[in-house]
Amino acid sequence: MNDRNAGVGACEACADGSSSFVPGARWSVGGALNVDSAAEVLAASQDAPLPETGVVALGEVDAVDSAAVALLLSWRRRAAVEGKKLTFTGVPANLVALAELYGVEDLLQAQAGQ
Repeated sequence: MNDRNAGVGACEACADGSSSFVPGARWSVGGALNVDSAAEVLAASQDAPLPETGVVALGEVDAVDSAAVALLLSWRRRAAVEGKKLTFTGVPANLVALAELYGVEDLLQAQAGQ
């Protein structure tokens, strides 16, 4: 974390090591994104500006459930409201499968025209 974001991004799920959220020019998320952690990761992200690069790296995410899909949808809605583009990189296969199951696989694609 850099000084600009010092104090931003803390969450209980992150503190216990089950998940991580690192804000900055590129957001990085790791660990579990599930019903036990996604709400806290979302809350931690609310005070962080969206990543300047528009990139949210998910390569370190190792466990997901439907709450992970809801989290990504929430970030996409926020980006749309703020007129910004988000791109998810390193999306784990199990998260892709859930997005396909729920019919929101386009969530994982770059937003065209923004």
